[in-house]
Amino acid sequence: MADVYLVDDHAMLREGLRKVLEKAGHHVVGEADHPAAAIADIVRLQPPVVLLDLHLESASGFDVLEEVQRRQLPSRVIMLTMSENPRHVSEALRLGAYGYVLKDSASVELLSAVDAVAQGRRYLCRRASTMAVEGLIADSKSGAVVSLSGREKEVILMVVRGLTSAVIGGRLDLSPKTVESYRARIMVKLGVSDVPALVRLAVREGLIGVED
Repeated sequence: MADVYLVDDHAMLREGLRKVLEKAGHHVVGEADHPAAAIADIVRLQPPVVLLDLHLESASGFDVLEEVQRRQLPSRVIMLTMSENPRHVSEALRLGAYGYVLKDSASVELLSAVDAVAQGRRYLCRRASTMAVEGLIADSKSGAVVSLSGREKEVILMVVRGLTSAVIGGRLDLSPKTVESYRARIMVKLGVSDVPALVRLAVREGLIGVED
């Protein structure tokens, strides 16, 4: 279980998050509603996971995220927000966020994000990952992504969400071996060699940095 720090300017939301996290066995080590207080605590506590609201009353959550990265703190940030703006997904990932979860997501999705990020894996909630992949497809300058088949695009979406070949196969009624073949073919078409390289391609093509 992970130590988690909360940054949100709504006290009731922080209280609800604390209950959900602690019921699941996580430990909330602190919370703040102001960027300066949050940074001071994160520097002092260095929690493995930070849940960070994008829209704070006095500033943007991006300011906190940028400061965490500038100071090279070990804390991994999950943006927790109501924003479904693809530009916000892109900017969060460009600035080093490990996750992006919408506030109206089910608690099980939030807990999945915390578990994944605590283990050093990135996590986008279902709708955020959909926006990200659609943005990658729409904004591709090379045209390589546009050339993918509908099934290949489905596989990419699930890969971005961190699903294994076995799980993807179960959802698409394919064998894990067939899914691996799809993944290999997609990598060849896009000119990448692994999933991190796929993420970097997403950075270049608009998933991160420019826009969806």
